[in-house]
Amino acid sequence: MAGPSHRSIGPVTQRWVKAWSAAKRFFRNTDAAKLLLSGYVLYTLAGWALLCLPLAQASPVAPLDNLFIATSAVSTTGLVTVDPGSSYTPFGQAVILALIQMGGIGYMTFGSFVVLSLSHRWSKFRETVTRAAFPLPADFDPARFIRRVVYFTLIVEALGAAALWPMFAAAGVENALWSAVFHSVSAFCTAGFSLFSNSFEDFSGHEGIVLVISALSYLGAIGFIVLTAVHDRLMGRRRSLGFTAKVILSVTAKFAVIGTALLFIAEPAIAALPPEERLMAAFFQVMTASTTVGFNTVPIGALSGAILVVMFVLMIFGASPSGTGGGLKSTTLAALVGVIRSVLKRRSSIRYMKRELSEDRVHQAMASFAFYFLILAAALFALLLTETGAAFEMVAFEAISALGTVGLSMGLTGELSDLGKLLVVLLMLIGRVGILTFGLAVVARDEPAEEVKDNDLAL
Repeated sequence: MAGPSHRSIGPVTQRWVKAWSAAKRFFRNTDAAKLLLSGYVLYTLAGWALLCLPLAQASPVAPLDNLFIATSAVSTTGLVTVDPGSSYTPFGQAVILALIQMGGIGYMTFGSFVVLSLSHRWSKFRETVTRAAFPLPADFDPARFIRRVVYFTLIVEALGAAALWPMFAAAGVENALWSAVFHSVSAFCTAGFSLFSNSFEDFSGHEGIVLVISALSYLGAIGFIVLTAVHDRLMGRRRSLGFTAKVILSVTAKFAVIGTALLFIAEPAIAALPPEERLMAAFFQVMTASTTVGFNTVPIGALSGAILVVMFVLMIFGASPSGTGGGLKSTTLAALVGVIRSVLKRRSSIRYMKRELSEDRVHQAMASFAFYFLILAAALFALLLTETGAAFEMVAFEAISALGTVGLSMGLTGELSDLGKLLVVLLMLIGRVGILTFGLAVVARDEPAEEVKDNDLAL
């Protein structure tokens, strides 16, 4: 039998070849920041389409709420306008979990891992995008880093699910195995999505569940830079953890100790708990804000004004670079502290922990800090116009939580107007991509500077 003629398949083949060539040119010529932003937008829209299917919904969910949930999952924020446990079927919950996993370690990570597994080739393009997604030290091999990220993620999430399963079963949780898998992935990816309508408030006195969730969240939030450095140190491949890892561990520890002490002493809602639960509740709320995981064991709306300020600081700076958490990152805070101390001590260079910081890193930290507050100010202005009946602290908490991909709320999320939901969706997307990366993606290329003699700015 004669095969199909060249004439019959030629035009179709040519169109596919042209489309494939155009796609390759697009990816090669597109800036890494724009590529990351567009990738997360596409994954969000794909998740939205799947959640809109009747198969995914246990009860009718509005399209805008599905978009909100999809964005919250991809950005690993955890803010929800509907209850995921009762509003979505197991299929819908599986879609949410897939979006969380993809958003937690980055969609480019999975693609790069597949490429490495199949061809063992690593292109310059993938290295550029990987370094845009993960701010890595210069001595880190991106290809080896990608493999470790995926392997470590799967191992830790499996161990977390194995630990949670018997505890959930003993506590009478329905579908304990599925809940264990869902919450293990959600915790490690610092997503804060829960199948329980009140998060972990019913388990505030359960030491095992609290500690496992906290361990998973910290492992995700401290970042893969630290985990890689610890692994190499244990294997004898390096003599020390490295400066970045030491800074991350130092700042994370200070957040945990100082924050827990403040909440333990100054928060009336926590002081009213039984003695055996008080320390655990204080620690958990500090952990959930600083790692940006977004779970809670006490009602957030009941926290006092003074403690809200503490929570603001923890949520703003958040987790660490190259991890699953959000926020400005602990290393940004370290760089800003270095700037303040060096200026006050009249040093000619910026130092932190007796190490001189590069000018480029200091500029990035200061730009991130300034750009963050410009976006936050604009978001507060817009949200206060759309949510006229909400108190200022509730709106501020919501905006900071969304921009830091934290997921904690004082109860405003479910009451947002349609326009308010869209604004929060935008904030969550910006927070997931990263403040500076978002700026690089939307700002046009620089123009040449004017040559003038007087170019000093008085401060």
